[in-house]
Amino acid sequence: MNILFVCLGNICRSPMAETIFNTLLAEKNLSKKYEIDSAGLDNYHEGELADPRMRRHAEQHGYHLTHRSRPVTHNDFDHFDLILGMDPANIRTLLNRATDINRHKIKLLGDFCLTKTVATIPDPYLGNDKDFEYVITVLEDACEGLLFKIESDSKHTGS
Repeated sequence: MNILFVCLGNICRSPMAETIFNTLLAEKNLSKKYEIDSAGLDNYHEGELADPRMRRHAEQHGYHLTHRSRPVTHNDFDHFDLILGMDPANIRTLLNRATDINRHKIKLLGDFCLTKTVATIPDPYLGNDKDFEYVITVLEDACEGLLFKIESDSKHTGS
């Protein structure tokens, strides 16, 4: 399964989600079953590493962010089986860019949280350390829930 995590600039939330999800896959020896990537709706930071504050907070949680920002492309809508936005504005933009045949792939990542109830995974870019920490905990919860859902569904469908 191919999964794309998307946020506005691809320097905070989506590369963190990509890294968390890849870490979960590695821990469960599932990496070969998945292709994981992240992208941004805008290309402001194309080619840049994640925001230094996000990288610092990620390291404190044992994650190492190496992804370089890239914008969402038209090919992404065909290539990825699941495209996960971080907030309703991301979802609206993704739906506007997708063709009718690909709109069903677009989902809100926060809907997969196991223990938290969130309508939005907030962008910490203009925030403080507490905001970055909160986003990491929400992303961990959502990624765990996402993997649980996908793996449970695949056991029931036999794929």
